[in-house]
Order: sequence, then C-alpha cells, then structure tokens
Amino acid sequence: MARPEKVRLGDLLVQQKLLSQEQLAFALDEQKRSGRKLGRVLVDNAFVTEDQISDALGRQLDIPHIKLKYYNTSLDVARRLPENQARRLRSLVLEERNGALLVGMADPTDLFAYDELGRLLKRDISLAVVTEGQLLETIDRVYRRTEEITGLARELSEDLGDTVDFGALGDTVGLEEAPIVKLLQTVFSDATQAHASDIHIEPQEARLQIRFRIDGALHLQTETDRKIAPSLALRLKLMSGLDISEKRLPQDGRFNVKVRDQVVDVRISTMPTQHGESVVMRLLNQGGSFLTLDKLGMPPDMRERFREIISRSSGMVLVTGPTGSGKTTTLYAGLAEINTIDQKIITVEDPVEYRLHGINQVQVNEKIELTFSRVLRSALRQDPDVILVGEMRDAETAQIGLRAAMTGHLVFSTLHTRDAAGTLFRLVDMGIPKYLVASSVQVVLAQRLLRRVCESCSEPHQPTPQETEWLEHEGVGRDKWGALLHGRGCSHCNGTGYSGRMGVYEMLEMTLPLAEAAAHHDSTHFLQAAREAMKGKTLLDRALEQMCQGHTTVAEVMRISSQVED
Repeated sequence: MARPEKVRLGDLLVQQKLLSQEQLAFALDEQKRSGRKLGRVLVDNAFVTEDQISDALGRQLDIPHIKLKYYNTSLDVARRLPENQARRLRSLVLEERNGALLVGMADPTDLFAYDELGRLLKRDISLAVVTEGQLLETIDRVYRRTEEITGLARELSEDLGDTVDFGALGDTVGLEEAPIVKLLQTVFSDATQAHASDIHIEPQEARLQIRFRIDGALHLQTETDRKIAPSLALRLKLMSGLDISEKRLPQDGRFNVKVRDQVVDVRISTMPTQHGESVVMRLLNQGGSFLTLDKLGMPPDMRERFREIISRSSGMVLVTGPTGSGKTTTLYAGLAEINTIDQKIITVEDPVEYRLHGINQVQVNEKIELTFSRVLRSALRQDPDVILVGEMRDAETAQIGLRAAMTGHLVFSTLHTRDAAGTLFRLVDMGIPKYLVASSVQVVLAQRLLRRVCESCSEPHQPTPQETEWLEHEGVGRDKWGALLHGRGCSHCNGTGYSGRMGVYEMLEMTLPLAEAAAHHDSTHFLQAAREAMKGKTLLDRALEQMCQGHTTVAEVMRISSQVED
C-alpha cells in the first residue's frame, strides 16, 4: 500500500467531534509538560478511549481498525518480526494476504516506524490500526506463550536425556504434575481458545512442529525440540487407550478432555513417519449447538417444502456435498424439527458430532466390527420411526437404508457427490437396484458454504479482469455489477472482509417423471426431468443470486463454481 499520510491526531478528533478545542488545548499543554504522547494524555484524562482514537485513524486513513482481543494471531506470521522490534515499533504482523503482510500498528501515522517495518520485513505491507493496550497484551500472549511452551519442552527434554524410558513414563505416579502434561494442557487450552478444529503434532528432521487448523487453514503454533516427540505421542496414547508399544502401525482412538470448563471429545490418529509418529487430533466440543432449519439460509419456498417432506412417515432424505459443507448441521436441523415424544429416533454416526436430547445416538466402531451396516440392522429391530445414517459408505449400508425407507421408516443420510442429480446415479453405480432408488428416495439436497460479506465494512466491488471474464461467461450482465460488494476489513470481521457463513442449496424432489427416468437409467430424460423438478435453480444459480444481492463475493462464488461445474 502507499505510504500513510501524516495526520494531526488532535485536529482529527476535533474534526470528528470526539474532542473539544478546550480539551485539546489542555492535552497539548500536558503533553509538553510530561513528554508523553498526545494519545496517551487524552486516554489518561478520559477525554477519549483508545478504541475511539483507533476508529478515527482508521476512517481517516481508510484502513481497518482490528480488535486484537477477538483476533487469532498466527504465530508463524507474527514471528517474522522479532519481539523487541514489535515492542519498539508498536507493531505486530497479523497475517499474510496475497503475498503482502497485514501489520497492525498502534500509530499508523508514524512514518519512521512504517519505513523501518518495510526494511525489516522486506515485503509489501498493508496496514490496520490497533489500540496500544491490546497490541501490548497480544505481543505478551503471542511471544510469551511460545516461550512458555519452549520452556516446558526444554525442561522435559532435559529430564529425558537422549533416551525415552517408555516403561518408566507409563508407570509414573503423579504424572499430572509432569512437564509433559503441562505442555499438553497448554496446547489444548490454546487450541480451544483459537477455535481450532484439529491439532497436528509432527516430528521433522530437526524440530517438533505443532500446528492448529483454524477455519480450514493450518497455522504454526510452535516449534520445539524434537526429542520430546516420543513422550508426547506416548502420553496421548495412554490417554486414548492405544497400544503404547506399537510404533510401526497407524492407530486410532479417542478420549475426553476438560478445557476451560468445556468437555472436548478428541479423536486421535497416529501414523509412523520417517522422523517419528505424527499425531493428529480432531476436537469436537460436546456442548456445541447447531442451527435450526429456519437459520440455515434456505430460500423460504425450499425450506417449507423440505419441512413438509421430512414430516412424512417414510422415505429417504439425502444431503450431499464435500467434507466441511455443513451436511451434518442440516441433518440435525431436520431431526430437531421432528424430534417429538411420539417419535423414536436413532442415529448411526462416526463420529457423533452433536448431542440432541431425546434421541438414541450410536457411535460406529470399526475395531470391534460395529460398522454402519451392522448398527443399522440392529437399529431396525429397535422399532424406530426415524433413522439417521451418518454416511452411505458402502453398497450394503445404502441398500439396507433404502429398503428401510421403502418399508415405513424415514431415513436421513449423506453422500459425497457434486450435485443433487449426480447423487441418484451414484447410488445406481454402487449397485443399488434402480427400482429401489426410484421408489425410496424422496429428496436430495446438495449444499455448499459461502462466507458472508461483513455488513460493517461492505463496499462496492469492481471486478478484476479475471472476475470480469468469469461473470460474462456465467451470463451475469453488467447491469447487475453495481450490486457486487466486498468487505474492506474492519474490527467486526478482524480485517478479513467476511463475517460468518451461509448455505446455498439445490433441492431435487423425486417426481414421477424423475422416478421413471431413474428406474430406466435414462440419463437424457433424467437430467431434463431434474431441471424441471429444480425449476432451473441449480446450486450455482443460488450462489449467483446471493452474490448479486451483495451477501457474498465474486471470489467466493468462483471458488464453489469449480466444484459444481464440469
């Protein structure tokens, strides 16, 4: 970005009617007398708050004001600037975007600090304004947390020496006080605070790397002595009941851990690598809530029709989409609608992600041959009205589920297919008889998740040349481009331009022409009937509508278009 302009803070605050001339005159006199910065004098005298100063600077310079207490600062990015320089320049590297670094500055009008940041970082810089108090707290948290983890790792490494005595560690009394447990407590605490979905513990050639997956992207949390890797793996195996002597084969397990008054269900996977065992843990918050059907973002007409279909006494309801597209959330929103005292509901899942009062939830366990198909057979002997099968993983499970749907049960499940129409062909390709597909499936819902434009900082968007070409290819006329928006980044969205996510859906209801075409495996007539059943509204069409209404960006719709188009 261009070098920021020099702004006289006092005049700016007076201009924005946050400060009177009398208050400014008093503060300037106090500044001369004490030698303190004007902003600090104003805050100490309660004339304005730090947030008001940052908001004013952000508006004047057209840069976002980021509230760091709500911001997940990536350690690997922050460390591009040494701690002593971060404190001296009152600056913190927040993230990397399109080859440039986003830097939060307490005083973005400090041109000397800006020039030195460019020299130190040797990258293009984009600025955000942050309050000095939150900046210093975040520097303490980011850099000191690294020192804490490194210190615990160093203490453990010294205790272990060059050889890990697995037997001695496994039998140690009072292990809760050992450095290894303190280190794990710190890692779990940081992961839950950052809303991480996964923790990756990976031994490298010279170091041990710990990374968190946050909002779908991996972030380096810390790097430390590789010597402690076997002890970490051992302790986690003990917690999850795995074979601590087996290091040559992959293992899977689970355990619960209480962090910050939350019970977290942890699914662990270990895998032998060249430099030791890699451990990945998926974190599932057992207290997590889910959205209702009214909050999913379906168009009203689709939502009401879907509500009518799931109120039936039998049939198959399928939700399709890639991993992470919100299928389980949609299924549970549907279950919550029909979860009444006169309904017996059984779910068969791997893993059980939500808890819903009044239903019977079964966790699949392949190790003891408690498979989807086996549990499903057993569930049918439990006199259920409704069954949810987490995923149609194989032909046997699919066939049992479809036959149950045809014989008086309402069955919910998911498949990994690109769109709604392709789901029915996938079932046939799995070896399911065509008549069974045609007579059992009631509706297929395909979905994706799009990030919402932040309402607090949305502004008109001028498409890039690449976006222009794509919009023209998709038939989005220039008369609609005036409604295109993007977020420039603000404190509400932590500078990302996005706030929250929304679902986009296409719904394919099994009509008579569709059922006949499916039964005869007539792809031409099937696709024609599918288009008629969906009334021309494909998943991409729905996404384009949201884009043209300013709810999401061109970039987001382009991202999902590659998943749903040939």
